[in-house]
Amino acid sequence: MSERILMSSPDIGELEEKYLLRALRSGWVAPLGPDVDSFEGEVASRVGRRFAVALSSGTAALHLALLAKGVGPGDVVLTSTMTFAATANAIMYTGAEPYFIDSLEDGGNIDPVLLEHALKVLTDSGERVGAIVSVDLLGKSADYTSLELLAVRYGVPLIADAAESLGALHAGRPAGAWGDIAIFSFNGNKIITTSGGGMLLTDDGRVAERVRYLATQARQPVVHYEHTEVGYNYRLSNLLAALGRAQLVRLDSMIEKRRQHRDTYRQLVAEVPGVSIFGGDRDDDDNFWLTSLLIDPQVAGFSPIELREALEVSNVECRPLWKPMHLQPVFESFRSLSNGTSERLFRNGLTLPSGSALRPESIRVVTQALTDFFERHRK
Repeated sequence: MSERILMSSPDIGELEEKYLLRALRSGWVAPLGPDVDSFEGEVASRVGRRFAVALSSGTAALHLALLAKGVGPGDVVLTSTMTFAATANAIMYTGAEPYFIDSLEDGGNIDPVLLEHALKVLTDSGERVGAIVSVDLLGKSADYTSLELLAVRYGVPLIADAAESLGALHAGRPAGAWGDIAIFSFNGNKIITTSGGGMLLTDDGRVAERVRYLATQARQPVVHYEHTEVGYNYRLSNLLAALGRAQLVRLDSMIEKRRQHRDTYRQLVAEVPGVSIFGGDRDDDDNFWLTSLLIDPQVAGFSPIELREALEVSNVECRPLWKPMHLQPVFESFRSLSNGTSERLFRNGLTLPSGSALRPESIRVVTQALTDFFERHRK
């Protein structure tokens, strides 16, 4: 069988090797070090934030963001149902209750109208809303213009889960620049990777200081090991930060490659009834992290499952959109406000290979498999 074509494998080259070797030879192998400091500064500068804290994962960044805003047991945290489990898991780590809000049809991000309804109901009933955690789905920023207005109106911290959207924009401002706190993920399948890793961004120096303290086992600044509260081992290693610095240099070129893949898929499905690119044609602010199709089986004459099974024959990895959190067995007992959009997107969506490391021959395999399938099912 031919080599498996993955959705978003790491895009690593000579520059990454150069940066890693330099860091290794410097002797800074353990967590923290000059590459961590530089990586934080470079990401903060790219996004336009005053402070950045490099951490071991995007999940760790979300967890500490919530703690830094005082979220804990008895609080309700409003968040998108259309997300990866890490978003909800981080809320659970704090002891707070996740409350899942459904999506906009265009792009799948949290629906501000539903969010406002939930905020009003919870506020009127006297429940404390500890935070809003918005999620940028598949590289497209949420409607932060509306979300920030709601957060201010109800006096609730806004945390932007921008794990998937580094390099994207909303209203001319970069993903990560919105909210009281924002986070990125540098997991192996993200737009840039540090193998594993994440970052927290804020303009509040007290928040940054608190996060650094908690991420370093909450160690007191004394000669011996002194701890007055529970901390976490959440800092990023200097070697992984070096990898991230090289990736950041290449970010724009990697976004462009992903854009080209989407354009290829868009042209391919343009004349296929019932099939469209998820997110529509308005993607100038997107980072093109993943490209997904939406398939209306009644119009197309086939289902996403049938297409996925056909692509698997050619050893092409593809996957449904996120299964909404309010449908997940571990979270189904929690409250949600649903309009059916996320369930429909999950049912009808299929994500295709999108990574910048994809070779031309791999894209040809994918497009040929798609073309053959569409031809077989042409009405």
